Amino acid sequence: MTLKEKAVNAIKKYSMLHQGDSVLIGLSGGPDSICLSAILDELKDNFNLSLQALYVNHGLRPEENKKEEAFCREFCGALGIKFYIEYADVREYTEAKRLNLQEAARELRYGLFEKVSLRENAGKIAMAHNADDQAETVIMRLIRGSGRKGLSGMPPVRGKIIRPFIDIQRAEIEGYLKARGISFVTDSSNLKTDYLRNRLRMDILPLLKAENPSFTESICRAAEILRDEDQYLQTAATKAMMRLITRKSDKSIELFLIPLMNINKAILRRVLRRALSEIGAGTGIGLVHIDGIIDLVHNCKSGDSINLPKGIRAIKNYSTLVLTKDIQTGIKTKHIEIPGKTICGETGLMLTARLSDSPEKNDGKTAALFDYERLALPLQVRSRRDGDYFYPAGFGKRKKLQDFLVDLKVPREMRDSVPVVVSGEDIIWVAGYRMDGRFAAGEGTRKFLILRAEQCVSR
Repeated sequence: MTLKEKAVNAIKKYSMLHQGDSVLIGLSGGPDSICLSAILDELKDNFNLSLQALYVNHGLRPEENKKEEAFCREFCGALGIKFYIEYADVREYTEAKRLNLQEAARELRYGLFEKVSLRENAGKIAMAHNADDQAETVIMRLIRGSGRKGLSGMPPVRGKIIRPFIDIQRAEIEGYLKARGISFVTDSSNLKTDYLRNRLRMDILPLLKAENPSFTESICRAAEILRDEDQYLQTAATKAMMRLITRKSDKSIELFLIPLMNINKAILRRVLRRALSEIGAGTGIGLVHIDGIIDLVHNCKSGDSINLPKGIRAIKNYSTLVLTKDIQTGIKTKHIEIPGKTICGETGLMLTARLSDSPEKNDGKTAALFDYERLALPLQVRSRRDGDYFYPAGFGKRKKLQDFLVDLKVPREMRDSVPVVVSGEDIIWVAGYRMDGRFAAGEGTRKFLILRAEQCVSR
């Protein structure tokens, strides 16, 4: 099978291209990207393609970069491919983001591909990664301790990005170029052994291939199997998570605890990763963090929590696991305007107060009705304090606020954000939960105070 036929097979197998696609090629001037450009040029009539190419100058090899730019411009001109150049200050980005040069260059490069593809209305970005690149990637990730997802290698298709050469080996690419007399440039940084990938390419892989000539195919086949299995497990985890969610916002997600504890660990890890990604914490979370959450779920008591990267906290409650970056804090003491509205900004709650000459319906939780003449003004709202107690309506005797919240299974992390309304030194209402029976309106009440707690429209 020819190289062109293998490329067409990959394009069809992974549904990389469709009729009329506009394709932006990542062009470096090296053998892989030159070969990819030539093959896509041969296929452009088959798929009615519009071809463009982008060279990214990283500013790391000034003299070589000038030659590469000129070479790529001439090459694209000969094929009638639109050509663009973008510049990236990799060294500055490396310092700002604390990355190594290769990581920084990669991030900037992909960002520029996305930028130009949007600007030029290119629906696909073609990269020239080949089977040897795939094998190197898998081995690098194995060395670094990656799991199944990492060992599945580079996906043939990821969003706009397509890799038509993912099943083609480097030797085949070089043979194609030699047979057709197509020239290319050599990036001198690829010959340095400073980087792990280069050491793998030049020193380790040749030894492995000497032992097993089919080594590259074997690694790529294993990566494909792992990729298929990873997709299956990811789908299973997504379905499981949908059944577990009890509450969700852009800042937190709450999962039912009991079914969570009974999920197989392989799926549980994925459920937790997916749940974290739902609140914008998909990156920076490692296996150690995921296993820390699992330990919290299985071995810790209600109210315990652990801190995760990016300001995320995992909290084990009585019946749920909460993953949140919206950590509630205490309430600043404020006077309650009567009549008026008092916003507890830390909790997103608003207390409204008004007077009436007649009683109104109330549940004692979100709305409470008081005998105004029994109250010492001004009323205040604050967080709980050590030693707080009150006389819960219907209970008949004094109870510590701490014990009251524990009995109601209010999560430890949330207790400081419960609004406590006080009259002088007396608690008259634990907003959202219970009022104090001593101050409740009764038959002899002549003037009524109605307090209501409701969520603010915006925080």
